[in-house]
Amino acid sequence: MADTEEIFIGRQPILDRKNELFAYELLFRSGRQRNEATIQDDLSATASVVNHAFAELGIEQALGPYKGFINCDATLLRSDIVEILPPEKIVLEVLETVEVTAEIIERCKDLKARGFTLALDDFVNMEDKWLPLLDLVDIVKVDLMPLDRAGLDATTAALKRWPLKLLAEKVDSREQAGYCHGLGYDLFQGYYFAKPAIIAGKKLGHSQLSLVRLLGLVLGDAETHELEGVFKHEPGLSMNLMRLTNSVATGVRTRVTSLRHAITVLGRRQLQRWLQILLYTDPRGGNVASPLLQLAATRGRLMELLAGKLHPGHREIEDRAFMCGIMSLMPALMGVPLEEILTSVNVGADVRAALEHGEGELGTLLVLSEALENGNGQLCHDLVEQLPGADHTIVNACLTQALAWASNIGKEND
Repeated sequence: MADTEEIFIGRQPILDRKNELFAYELLFRSGRQRNEATIQDDLSATASVVNHAFAELGIEQALGPYKGFINCDATLLRSDIVEILPPEKIVLEVLETVEVTAEIIERCKDLKARGFTLALDDFVNMEDKWLPLLDLVDIVKVDLMPLDRAGLDATTAALKRWPLKLLAEKVDSREQAGYCHGLGYDLFQGYYFAKPAIIAGKKLGHSQLSLVRLLGLVLGDAETHELEGVFKHEPGLSMNLMRLTNSVATGVRTRVTSLRHAITVLGRRQLQRWLQILLYTDPRGGNVASPLLQLAATRGRLMELLAGKLHPGHREIEDRAFMCGIMSLMPALMGVPLEEILTSVNVGADVRAALEHGEGELGTLLVLSEALENGNGQLCHDLVEQLPGADHTIVNACLTQALAWASNIGKEND
């Protein structure tokens, strides 16, 4: 049963106090509704897919420099599967449903000795039963949903008796994020950060307007000297184009030394891709590994890979899928409505229908990408049913490839 169980891998970003990406929570979600009688099968299936994901799909590589948080119930905590995982990359989340027995305490001590980082999930109120675990765990995830301000203050004050990192989870608003930041929380997770419409909310700067113009020039097959002319007025963008072009993610072995060289070596197809990704970087040439960039790059690459599986050899379909994924997050980046963006960038009718209404095959791929980000296994299952030739194994493999590719953006080739 465990070998054939359909489970989708999702992920949700965890940010630090600077709003920079710190880790992903990896979500293993069954695509089928289950009843209580079969829950044990679901647990064993999850254990199996965790092993499969790391051993065969390459999630360790896909995480890049970031850690992965994994939910552990009592069964998974006790299993040998956990010991196969790389301790330097994994944070084991002890679920709130775990009964804190002497056996569990000893197992947690053993896992700590093996080098694992431990977290306590969905913490709300201080209770005596948690005291033995609070002496062992490194991170406590405080669930904001049931707590009012007074309750949050009391819980936070109680936890500060231990040398713990505090993670605010289910952060749904700017106010919650700011309040927890003021209380000294180290890490943050929730729809406020993960849902793209709320991550950014800034107006287009001069450099980004230039990028939109560059995209239009590339789509219009403009001459190389025209592209160079725009870049030369934007030294920060030029620097980032060089950094991205020389990153591991391009697969370009020759080190690019000039703008003209970059345009020539990349070719127009790749140049279009990197211009789209440049929209999500710091235009002054700073850090490129922002949460929004990681989300956009992963979404675009995932849709491109899935389109390639559905239509082998049709690169133009892959290109439109990548563009659709990247552009779906541009309203968040720019702080302007999608309709306004579509007036300045010429896209195909299928891309427009997907972006505006979630219609067509590209729309299905876009909604599937969002469902994976939210860990909605049932919706993933329903959408994959609409994609002939796809299944959960293909989707998971493409997602891990996309995460690995996105994590290499900005990493220089040796």
